[in-house]
Amino acid sequence: MMKKISVLIAHYNNGKYFEDCYASLISQTYHNWEVIIVDDASTDNSLEVIKEIIKDDNRFALYENTENKGCGFTKRKCMEYATGEICGYLDPDDALYPTALEESVNAYTNDSMVATYSKMMMCDENLIDQKEFSSTKQIYNNRYFFNFPIQFSHFFTFKKNTYLQTSGINPNLRSAVDQDLYLKILELGNVMFINKVLYKYRLHSGGISQQSTKHVAKDSFAFVIHDTMKRRNIKNIHNRQIPDVYHTSDEIYSLLDYQVSFLYRLQIKLKLFFNL
Repeated sequence: MMKKISVLIAHYNNGKYFEDCYASLISQTYHNWEVIIVDDASTDNSLEVIKEIIKDDNRFALYENTENKGCGFTKRKCMEYATGEICGYLDPDDALYPTALEESVNAYTNDSMVATYSKMMMCDENLIDQKEFSSTKQIYNNRYFFNFPIQFSHFFTFKKNTYLQTSGINPNLRSAVDQDLYLKILELGNVMFINKVLYKYRLHSGGISQQSTKHVAKDSFAFVIHDTMKRRNIKNIHNRQIPDVYHTSDEIYSLLDYQVSFLYRLQIKLKLFFNL
């Protein structure tokens, strides 16, 4: 029996890009899916645009926050409505390649596999391919893996029953929400790297990758890493003590400087090669 996958979309003021997102979903080679959209009290005409696009397609369900709650709250709310055995987040201004859902679902080959991730294409505002995101690679998942520096991102899918074993996405986060999800899921099993480009990431003036929001994302990611260290009961890392309370992002990132060294990266490569 084909597993059902829930594509989760946390939306805010991105109606003008949603048609591309919708087109990529209805073009999927895999057919047992649903789309859950939660709108975070958009202030433009996005809701009207989306309702018009999905009005004749019962595979799409649209919900609305009564007030703006932020990304963490909204993505957590998406999970409350999801009915699929597998879930994955798609931003409303981005899109999937046609085989994204099929490739992702088929990668769950054993019970120990709790998640998948693949490569993504960086695109311009018109969703025209520009260059492949070069940092994505096979990771070595252990309690000291924090995805810093970034080694994987979209398209990330995960088992719903695995998510339900975690504390769930932190509803108070407004940035680094995906990183919070990744690190919690990876604590509970293995992840499969799909060495293919399955996700189209749109770069535009309102996107979170813009310079004006990078410092916020950097600080939020550091907070998530510190929270992860505490949750994993890590007291020391590389002979340095973990602070009891989060202070600054630089304090957290400095603890992980050793992970970018040539020797450390070589050790990881050897572990992956020999599957230790």
